[in-house]
Amino acid sequence: MSAPTTTARPVPAQDRPRGRGRVRTPVLYTVASLGLLVMSAPFLWMALSAFKTRRDLTASPPVWIPSEWTLSNFTALLDQLDMERYFLNSLIVAVLVTLCNLLFCSMLGYALAKLEFTGRSKVFGVVLAALMVPGNLLILPLYVLMTKLGLIDTYAGLVLPFAAGAFGVFLMRQFMQSIPDELLEAARIDGAGEWYIFCRIVLPLVKPALATLTIFTFLGSWNNFVWPLIATNDPDKYTLPVALATFANDPNRTVGGGNGMLMAGSLLVVLPVLLVFVVLQRHFTQGIATAGLK
Repeated sequence: MSAPTTTARPVPAQDRPRGRGRVRTPVLYTVASLGLLVMSAPFLWMALSAFKTRRDLTASPPVWIPSEWTLSNFTALLDQLDMERYFLNSLIVAVLVTLCNLLFCSMLGYALAKLEFTGRSKVFGVVLAALMVPGNLLILPLYVLMTKLGLIDTYAGLVLPFAAGAFGVFLMRQFMQSIPDELLEAARIDGAGEWYIFCRIVLPLVKPALATLTIFTFLGSWNNFVWPLIATNDPDKYTLPVALATFANDPNRTVGGGNGMLMAGSLLVVLPVLLVFVVLQRHFTQGIATAGLK
């Protein structure tokens, strides 16, 4: 007499052993924490060195935590450099470049995504081609153009070459394509014009993309060094990166105190970018997550 056969039933997911997952999670957190520590080490060194005395800056072996916290590096930097003027120059340029990109890139992105006109695909092809051109190749033509226009040593000469970027147009176009055409058609049937649709319907729906573009544009403009160095001869028009680089190459500065002032200046350069990121972090992460679903 044969034994009755039994059918194996699958083990529910909640009853399966979780030992491997319990081991894997701490390992992943450990690796991620080590990676974060390695990437943030230069920033931590800069931030801590800004508050070190000359003795700690020249100590061997190097000292991470200041033995005596001081603000002398910041006060000396403000005494030797016109930081208010350089900070204001950087702020004016970065804000104007960011606002221009938000306006022009969103307008062109809307046109490429939702408006029908002759040559639309060719215009988008030009945008894609511009993404493939290295920015350094455009420095010489831009300098010649700004010179002929008489815009060297002016805010316009620092802003206009970057008033609209191919990346911003591409980003806004991709986001605006996800907006349903039926929503825009309903607004047109109700008598809404294109400008009203763009400002009151489209822009509120692409806030994550606008926040992402704001962060990238402000960061790139604030940290831009090559173009402000070339396009400004008047020290009163220097931006913060150019002013700090000029100070770093000054042979009259002392080694210890000079390095401390450089760290203090670098920290002042980084803080506005961190503030912008913290303010727009929620929209930025939402924009990255939404872009991954397109």
